[in-house]
Amino acid sequence: MKKELLVASALAGTMGLAGVAEAATASFSGNVRAGVTGDDVDSTTTATHSADQKSSLSFSVSETTDGGTKIATSFSVHDEGTDDAGNPAGLTLTFTDGASLKLIEAGNAATGRIASVPGASGEQGISAVASSANAAPTAITWGSASDNVGFTYTSAADALGVDGLTFGVSAAFGDDNDGTISSNAETSYSAGITYVTDAGDTTITIGGGFVNADDSNPLTVNDKADVVMMSATAVTGDLTLGIGWGSGSAVDGNTTEIDSAQILTAGAKYVSGDMTMSVGMVDAEAKDGAEGSDGTNTDTLESLSASVDYTVASGVTATVGYTDVSAGNEGSSVSGNSGSSWYVGANISF
Repeated sequence: MKKELLVASALAGTMGLAGVAEAATASFSGNVRAGVTGDDVDSTTTATHSADQKSSLSFSVSETTDGGTKIATSFSVHDEGTDDAGNPAGLTLTFTDGASLKLIEAGNAATGRIASVPGASGEQGISAVASSANAAPTAITWGSASDNVGFTYTSAADALGVDGLTFGVSAAFGDDNDGTISSNAETSYSAGITYVTDAGDTTITIGGGFVNADDSNPLTVNDKADVVMMSATAVTGDLTLGIGWGSGSAVDGNTTEIDSAQILTAGAKYVSGDMTMSVGMVDAEAKDGAEGSDGTNTDTLESLSASVDYTVASGVTATVGYTDVSAGNEGSSVSGNSGSSWYVGANISF
């Protein structure tokens, strides 16, 4: 269900602006997830299981100027494990040619342009033992989020006169930027491209980008990251295949240096009527050590996940998922990061 609301000027009236007659169009959506997760970490002798219940509610507001430019913003209220009640999205201007400019909340042009590689759904995952940290990345977008003051520009489709090409650039400035793996970078820059083409009955999407982030305050922490990423998907009828790759280095809070990080992901998704079957894999490694050491220990991470989603009714999906994880350090297994996990649950969205 998605309701269209008319946001009247009652609030403006209480602020002495009763003469303002403008109103914006708003919409809201949300979801509630309920299920059971179980995990069997190799370092423990007893498998555990627990209830997994999460919900979210998102609001968006927009209006279009007389010149055709759409102005929009949004925020969410949710308890996705953190009881967070914010996540504002700044302001987004969408122009008549389809290009957009996101302001205040910088976003990230690289992650917004890579092709989405299929992977298992569900809430399963290994809760690693605190003393068993592993520096190997878990996604090709590792160390690349950014929500500081800045901008993201995304071109219109068929950019630069090339059919199927879209590009984006972004920059963030300040002292509270999630630009690296530990959210302390002061500045970050990113760029990315997406190219979509057809080969017979198959639609191919190729995307890539880079992120550079740095904390220039030497009196606090020295956080920085340089990450490149790329991916490709092919969709033929109900079948989607994808592969992704990422590489980079980072310094995390004057304590850990991560070098030669590499990650390969691959996945497939097949839709048959109301059923969606997905499988995904991750193969990653990275060298970590004290800052300035160029990384002395090699951490590895391999995972294989599968899931089945079934649409029970409109907006209601049942999910069964399973993940197996194997982590290592210098060729030896790290039991605190290895094991298996499963999930059984349902998601209701509106």
